[in-house]
Amino acid sequence: MASALKLRLPVFAAPMFLVSGPELVIAACNAGIVGAFPTPNCRTAAELDTWMSEIVRGLSKTSAPWAANLITHSTNTRLPEDLALVKKYAPPIVITALGSPKPAVEVVHGYGGQVFADVVNINLARKAVAAGADGLVCIAAGAGGHTGHFSPFAFISAVREFFDGPIVIGGGISDGAGIAGAIAAGADYAYVGTRFLPTIESRAVEPYKQMIVDCGPDDLIVSAALTGTNASWLKPSLIACGYDLAAMDGKPGRDYTPETAHKRWRDTWAAGQGLHTSKAVEPVAAVVNALEHDYKKAVARFQSRV
Repeated sequence: MASALKLRLPVFAAPMFLVSGPELVIAACNAGIVGAFPTPNCRTAAELDTWMSEIVRGLSKTSAPWAANLITHSTNTRLPEDLALVKKYAPPIVITALGSPKPAVEVVHGYGGQVFADVVNINLARKAVAAGADGLVCIAAGAGGHTGHFSPFAFISAVREFFDGPIVIGGGISDGAGIAGAIAAGADYAYVGTRFLPTIESRAVEPYKQMIVDCGPDDLIVSAALTGTNASWLKPSLIACGYDLAAMDGKPGRDYTPETAHKRWRDTWAAGQGLHTSKAVEPVAAVVNALEHDYKKAVARFQSRV
């Protein structure tokens, strides 16, 4: 079984496409939670080399571990180069997504790291475990970006029937009560993404950050029309790009090359159902402080009722 992570809060700052960069990763880790970023945020392997070097230099011995998020789908032709850099910089955690974790397992286990597989259903969870994943990132309904459809409670319960390793659950978790609920339901960690999107360290453009602050769950739509996989989008951003919300039933072929992904996500903005908890653009450290405060309140409330 994978070893437990030493964290201030049982939270991963979820890797967000075109949003999570070295600044957000370093700030999250230094605040005591796992910081993560998707490697396709870098257009080239050379840029990824620079980012990983910056992250390693920006962390101290007391920082929480960092994570690199790899797209292992067959269309990601840069995967071998990314894996070579993973081997070079040895992120303690590698999160695989949109494909089997198998390509990463040997490399990451070779330097003593852990592989967590991003999954959206029970079948994929079983396959990931069989492929050697140390942990699972279960993406439930309410997650931003590429999203799931199960209730987080049902998802955790079903996975626990065959897997006793670490589970990270994501899906609309954006406050301390949500984190406490995830742990009470049987998860080990919560995946929190949207709450960190409107932070100073986020690489989201300012209008995107402000849209998160201004919008609520009713301003979201789930569609596969943009990427070929169901994702949760901010309606105002789609309308601004000329999309007809009533005609978003198409499903293009999947293409997860960094260049194509950058074009598709640059002006169409994703978010999860917890966006209403963001009231202003603020530092990552302030968000973690608020999450910790509310988490402790939620735990105390739960204990008072048991």
